[in-house]
Amino acid sequence: MSRLFLIVGNSGSGKDSLIWEVQKNFPKDMKSIKVPKRVITRPPSPETEDFESADESTFLKIKEKGGFALDWHIYNLYYGVRKNIEEWLAEGHPVLINVSRKIIDMARDRYPDLRVIFVKVPYEITAQRIKERGRENEEKMKARLERARKNQDFPSADFTVDNSGDLETAGQILMDYIISEVKQAEKQ
Repeated sequence: MSRLFLIVGNSGSGKDSLIWEVQKNFPKDMKSIKVPKRVITRPPSPETEDFESADESTFLKIKEKGGFALDWHIYNLYYGVRKNIEEWLAEGHPVLINVSRKIIDMARDRYPDLRVIFVKVPYEITAQRIKERGRENEEKMKARLERARKNQDFPSADFTVDNSGDLETAGQILMDYIISEVKQAEKQ
């Protein structure tokens, strides 16, 4: 069994960019890192995020049939991670998932050996990134900005990475942490 990593941080903190950076540079001599596509109840937007789009009815049917390992509801959207992550973990692959901090306690109950990574970015940078990506309407953007203002820290994280500077540097720091944790899990 390998290690499950949940990455949390405010909207605009660069979680997806860091995940992509780790995927791109993960060592070839290790089991590949797996990043599942999340199922989200919003229209597809391939230019900003790679996910499986579903309407609410479809999402709730998948959930009802036990198809999600993790799921949550935030910003009037449903998010889910399919159960295939358990196969990947059993095969020895590390798994990295962008999730909401609100599911961490539930996730720790299901996967006690998981590690939580918090992506820290000053509020000013977060606000600028949210505005620049243009994914939300004015009301949704205000909700994300307000949540970001209130959540500048996450004390229950196992690791914090600062993503306010160079993406490659932050990505390397995150990858080094993941590799260290994977090697530690292999010894157990």
